[in-house]
Amino acid sequence: MQGQRFKACQQALHFKHFTRRGYALFSCIGREVLICTLSVATLTYAKAEGMSTKPATTTALTDSLGQGEVRLDEVTVTSSRAPLTALQSAKIVSVISRDDIQRAEAASVNDLLKLATGVDVRQRGGFGVQTDISINGGTFDQITILLNGVNISSPQTGHNAADFPVSLSDIERIEVLEGASARVFGSSAFNGAINIVTRSDSNSNLRLSAEGGSFGTFGGDFGLTVKSNNLSQKLSGGYTQSDGGTQNSDFKRRRAYYMGNYTSRYADLMWQGGVSSQDYGASTFYSAKFNNQWEATRRIIASVQADVKPLGNDNLVFTPQLYWHRDVDHYQLTRGKEGASNGENYHRMDVYGASLNAHATWLLGKTALGFDLRKEHIMSTAYGDLLPENEWADIHGTDRRYNHRGDRTNTSLFVEHNVILGGFTLSAGMLANRNTALDGDFRFYPGVDISYRPNDMWKLYASWNKALRVPTYTDLYTNNSVQQGDIALRPEKNSTFKIGTRFRTYCVEAVVSGFYSKGTDIIDWVYTTEERGKYHAMNIGKLDNMGYSADATLNLNELLPGSLLTRFKVGYAYIYQKHDTERPVYGSLYALEYLRHKFTAQLDHRIFSRLSASWAVRWQERMNNYSPYTKVDVKLQWTAPTYTLYVKADNLTCHRYYDLGAVKQPGLWIMAGGSIKIGL
Repeated sequence: MQGQRFKACQQALHFKHFTRRGYALFSCIGREVLICTLSVATLTYAKAEGMSTKPATTTALTDSLGQGEVRLDEVTVTSSRAPLTALQSAKIVSVISRDDIQRAEAASVNDLLKLATGVDVRQRGGFGVQTDISINGGTFDQITILLNGVNISSPQTGHNAADFPVSLSDIERIEVLEGASARVFGSSAFNGAINIVTRSDSNSNLRLSAEGGSFGTFGGDFGLTVKSNNLSQKLSGGYTQSDGGTQNSDFKRRRAYYMGNYTSRYADLMWQGGVSSQDYGASTFYSAKFNNQWEATRRIIASVQADVKPLGNDNLVFTPQLYWHRDVDHYQLTRGKEGASNGENYHRMDVYGASLNAHATWLLGKTALGFDLRKEHIMSTAYGDLLPENEWADIHGTDRRYNHRGDRTNTSLFVEHNVILGGFTLSAGMLANRNTALDGDFRFYPGVDISYRPNDMWKLYASWNKALRVPTYTDLYTNNSVQQGDIALRPEKNSTFKIGTRFRTYCVEAVVSGFYSKGTDIIDWVYTTEERGKYHAMNIGKLDNMGYSADATLNLNELLPGSLLTRFKVGYAYIYQKHDTERPVYGSLYALEYLRHKFTAQLDHRIFSRLSASWAVRWQERMNNYSPYTKVDVKLQWTAPTYTLYVKADNLTCHRYYDLGAVKQPGLWIMAGGSIKIGL
C-alpha cells in the first residue's frame, strides 16, 4: 500500500494556471492534483477564507476555523465593464487584501487607505469619523466609493463619503482604481474609484470582538454568518465611542450591516442593507474661526443585484441592479446653538438608482453594454431651490422644516469591447452621459486601456480615459458666515494618461507607473481676496497633475525560509502640479493642497509562536505651507485558529501634526482588544 501510494504521488498533476476549456476537468479524473506555484495576482484575487497573498506552494488551505475545504476561483477586478481576471485586465488595480487588513494597525477603512501609495487621506477626527479621500492629486469629490460594486457616493458632499456601514472584520478586500474611470463607473469616477468587497465566510459562525484604549475609547463588534446549501447570510453590527484625543472631537459611532447571497446555475443573487450613525464634535473641521462645531450623520443603504446566466454559463450574463441610499446630516456651527441664524442646518439626500449591464463572450472577444439611471433628490434648510411655504416638510425631532429642494437625474449609457489575444489585452469603451442639472444633451467620454504580458513575470500597460464631474449641492448652495457656494459653477472635465509596468517573481513584486491628468474648470474652495474672509467655491481654471509612483513587496519568508521576517513593503509617490487661471486665488483649501511626496514602508515579522508584529512608517509632504511629518504605527498580534488578541499603537512617536487646515491630530493612541470566532 505504501509503495502504491508513493507511485500515485509521482504521477500527480501539478496545477499551474486556470483554463476555461470544457474538457479540462476530465484531465483530473482518477489523479491527484497538486496546487503548485500560483501567481501573486491569482492568490490576491482568490476567493479563499484566510488566504495569504504570498505565492506559496501548497496542497491545502484552511480558514480561520481550521476547516480544510476552501474554494479557489479566478476573481474579476473592477477595471472594466466586462469581467476580466487580474491577469487579463488591461489595468492594474491596487488591492488591499484580507491578509493586509488583519495585519495592519488600522481602526477604519481610511487607515488602510493611508498606506496605499496613490491615495491621499486627510483625517479630521479619529477612527475615520470625518475623512477626505482623494487619488493622484485630486479632491475628495472626484472619486467614486462603491460597496460590492454599488455606488454609495453622495451628491451632497464627499466629506462624508467614508461613512461606511461595514467594519474591517466584514471586508474581504479593497480595490483601488487610479485615474479617470467614467466609462466603467459613470461620471462621478472623475479621478478614480475605491470598491470595498465584503467577505462571505465558508462556514456558519459567530464572531465577537471588543477593544478599548486611549482617550476613553471603547467599542464592540459582532458578526453572524449562516450558510445553508446555496444560501449565505451575514449580519454584523458595532458600536464605538471616544473622547477624541483633542478638544471637541468626541464621537459615538453605531453601525449595522446585512448581506445575503444565493447561487444557482442560471442566476446568482446578492442583496445588502446597512445603517451607520455617528455624532461628533467637529472642532475646527470646516472653519478655524469656530472651534466648537458639531455634526451628526445618518446613512442608510440598500441594494439588490443578480447575475442572470440564460445559457447556464458565463458566455452571456445580464446583471440588473437596484439601489437606494439616504444620507441625513445635522450640522451646528456652534455646538448646542440651534436655528438658522446660528449656522444650524439639516440636509436629507436620497439617491435612487437602476442599472442593467450585459456582457457576452464570443469569437472576437468580450462585449459589454449597459445603462444606469440615477435620481438625486435633496431636502434641506439651505441647499436647493427655495420652496413655497405650503411645500415645506417637517424635520423629525425638531421644530425646523425643510424649505429647500433640489432634484437632478443622471442617465449613463455604456459600451465596451475587450480583445484578449495571448498576453495582449485591449479594452476600449465609451460613456454617454446626460444630467438634467446641465442641459438635455448627451456628453461622450471615451477610454482605451492596453496591456501586454510578454511572460509570466512582466506586464506593461497604458491607458487614456476622459471624465466629467457635476458640482455637489454643497459646491452650489452653501452660504454662511465663512463659506459661499456658486450656483453658476461649471462641471469639471478631465483627461488622464497612464503608463506603467509590473514585475513579479516567486517572492518579489514591483509596480512602477506614471500619470498625467489634464483638468479644466476644476472646482475648489478658495479665498478670492488678500484679506481672506469667506472662502468661495470657484472654477479655478486649468489644473494639470503629473506624477509617478513605485511599489515593491518582498516576501521574506519565501526568500529566507525559517526567518522571523515575513514581509517588507515599500512605496513612494511624487506629484507635480501646474495651475493656470485668469482669476486670482489667494488660498486653496483642497485642490492646490496636494501631496508632493509620500513614502510608506511596512515590515511584518514573527516574534515567537503565534505572536507577530506589523510596523508601518509614513512620511509625507503637502503643499500650501504644510510641514512634512513622519508617522509610525505598530501592531502586536497573537493569532490562534479561533481567536485573536492584539495591542496596537497609532502615532508611536506622539508627533502632533496637521493633515487639513487647523485641525490638530492627536498624539499616541493605544488600543488593545481581541476577537473570537465560533463555528456553528
